[in-house]
Amino acid sequence: MTDHERTRRVISGDELADAAEELLDAGFRLALTAAHDDGPVLRVVYLFLAGRPDRRIELECSMPAADPALRSLAYLSFPAGRFEREMADLYGIRLIGHPRPRRLVRHAHWPQDWHPMRADAGDMPDFGGSGELRFLTVAGTGVYEIPVGPVHAGLIEPGHFRFSVVGETIVRLKARLWYVHRGIERLFHGRPAAGAVELAERISGDTSAAHALAHSLAVEEACGIGLPDEVHRMRAMLVELERLYNHAADLGALANDVGFGLANSHAQRIREQLLRTNAAVTGHRLLRGAIRPGGVVLRALPDPRQLDAIAADLAEIAQLTLGNAGIYDRFAGTGVLAADDARALGCLGYPARASGVATDARVEHPTVELPVTEVGATGGDVLARYLVRRDEFAASTALVVGLVENHTGPLRFSEDRTNVHRAGSGVGIVEGWRGTIVHRVELGDDGRITRAKIVDPSWFNWPALPVAMADTIVPDFPLVNKSFDLSYAGNDL
Repeated sequence: MTDHERTRRVISGDELADAAEELLDAGFRLALTAAHDDGPVLRVVYLFLAGRPDRRIELECSMPAADPALRSLAYLSFPAGRFEREMADLYGIRLIGHPRPRRLVRHAHWPQDWHPMRADAGDMPDFGGSGELRFLTVAGTGVYEIPVGPVHAGLIEPGHFRFSVVGETIVRLKARLWYVHRGIERLFHGRPAAGAVELAERISGDTSAAHALAHSLAVEEACGIGLPDEVHRMRAMLVELERLYNHAADLGALANDVGFGLANSHAQRIREQLLRTNAAVTGHRLLRGAIRPGGVVLRALPDPRQLDAIAADLAEIAQLTLGNAGIYDRFAGTGVLAADDARALGCLGYPARASGVATDARVEHPTVELPVTEVGATGGDVLARYLVRRDEFAASTALVVGLVENHTGPLRFSEDRTNVHRAGSGVGIVEGWRGTIVHRVELGDDGRITRAKIVDPSWFNWPALPVAMADTIVPDFPLVNKSFDLSYAGNDL
């Protein structure tokens, strides 16, 4: 297993801004902010990450629970401002100096003074308030609004979008999420260290393996468990298989959004082949049940020849898709996310890589050394995001084939020391198919989880969608939206 450094600094609220600014200036990014209810005090942990080499620094400050107040870091970091609004909603922390401290998670009908992550929150109150959606109104000659959702015609999750348009040109797009907020982080509380991976697998259904791995790595660090490199390679193989079937499906769906249904049909055929491969390897089409704290359980290894044939098949589909002049024209220059905007918003995964931002947890925060081929582009448009995913499919196939051909040893491994009663904390970082996933857990003296904080890459990437939609046209929204393919459930938690 590769080494990493995680340090913890306990500071006062007055020292927080200077310490955070120092880390951001040194090239760290704010990856996670987690509030904790410790009874008489509320404690907030800020996790900053930097890669190459892997570095992890936690800043921790406390405030009285009776009147919790925190000076905002929103002027330093856009993601910080959103994390703070989440804490204000769920913990009742008062934000000092935040430019727009409006609600984020809690919709308008939520009770004003009910903060469900507080230990004394009590039973769920009456949600009888106003459900009015408030949006900034864009005024001017010829401006009108188009509301879309939260219930959609397709088989997607609920989200409300408000378009302010002139003709077909979008002047402003506002997204309202958290319709599928399930209180998942609270559901982790009280579970034994080894007894919550099934919950992690259901954070975002198409990212079961990556979330299971991030959770398992966090628990293993908290419990002081180290695993052999071969186990980390088998787990990495499963996360790559997850990347393959999702990339295949979306390359077809992007073609379908511009009327090329034939390409979509063949891409869905490939997705089905990969799901059957998943079932043969793990017993579950979505790769559930294979990764757990302290181990991994496989039934078989995938067939390298079959994977190579699938990769060649998908490459041909992509070539036919981009060879169509009409499709290429719809992709090129549409939904551009500039590199500076991607960096300012903290974007992750292939949307960031397609805008020229190098980010990949497999090389920045590795659990084991892997021959990862880093893929990127600079256009920042739908075409760039399509090309990155096409090339990542080929690179991931080669990585899986190499891992299979070089595998030695058994397909099952278990290091069951998660039942040791010890207090501690741990962080798990995984490059899922959408981007970097971060889990942080804390365990009590009884070995049970007292806090679990989860950050799916969709949390960072959702704000980029309205930015990329500026000055595009309404008919391109489904295409741009699919090119990001963000998770509602992974964001809403």
